[in-house]
Amino acid sequence: MTDTPLTWLYAPGDRPAVVAKALACGADVVVIDLEDAVAPDRKAYARAATAELLHDPQPVPVHVRVNAPGGPWGEADLAAVVPAPGLSGLRLPKVSSPAEVVRVARRAVSAHGGALPLYALLESALGIERAHAVATAHPSLRGIAIGEADLRADLGLQGDAGLDWSRSRVVVAARAAGLAPPTQSVHPDIRDLEGLLASCAHGRALGFLGRAAIHPRQLPVIERAYLPGEEEIERSEAIVKAAAAERGAQALPDGRFVDAAAVAEARRTLSLARRT
Repeated sequence: MTDTPLTWLYAPGDRPAVVAKALACGADVVVIDLEDAVAPDRKAYARAATAELLHDPQPVPVHVRVNAPGGPWGEADLAAVVPAPGLSGLRLPKVSSPAEVVRVARRAVSAHGGALPLYALLESALGIERAHAVATAHPSLRGIAIGEADLRADLGLQGDAGLDWSRSRVVVAARAAGLAPPTQSVHPDIRDLEGLLASCAHGRALGFLGRAAIHPRQLPVIERAYLPGEEEIERSEAIVKAAAAERGAQALPDGRFVDAAAVAEARRTLSLARRT
């Protein structure tokens, strides 16, 4: 996996052939879904198939989105997949308190033989209100993100405009906790690639980094939106070069002001550009 994952591709756990294709399509992380993508009467099969797959190492990092811990499906999911050698991380849905993260983290340490990376999905008003508390719940937590469909329903929102406050809150909470920037929630229309690109540009402007996808055709669009372009790279190189002169804050010939914050942002941009 790259140091900065940009694409997280979901695949339903009850469709092993789809999971196999997902593992070969170039996503940074494949997320096997045991929750929303699997019907209740298919939960047991999805769980068993996923545990069998993860018995062996995989060509890319594989995370599993379990059903909500604390419920009967969630507990069975954890028991089946946490000990698996091929598991690289867990995505925990509908998290609304730090205690939920701590309980799973402790269980993962004892069953997996080490600190298994956890990612909390905030999908309710209460989860958003407790974003920073969840983000600092346990050292095993590596990221937080929003489950926008559930959050939209919980808040009674029509469309996406009302989500921006919650999105910004989660971005700030992640930064304050020292976590990586959150990834965007999925764009549900797999045919609307122009809309996906515009939505990714908006997410990047809000401080997100990368996005979850539900179809391989969405992956190159997400990378295009989040990878810096040539002009952005050139600007960042100029800033870093100016900073190397060790003259403190200064202005470039085109009038741009260079200070410590500008240099830090330029270095992040160049680090991301190295993916290409």
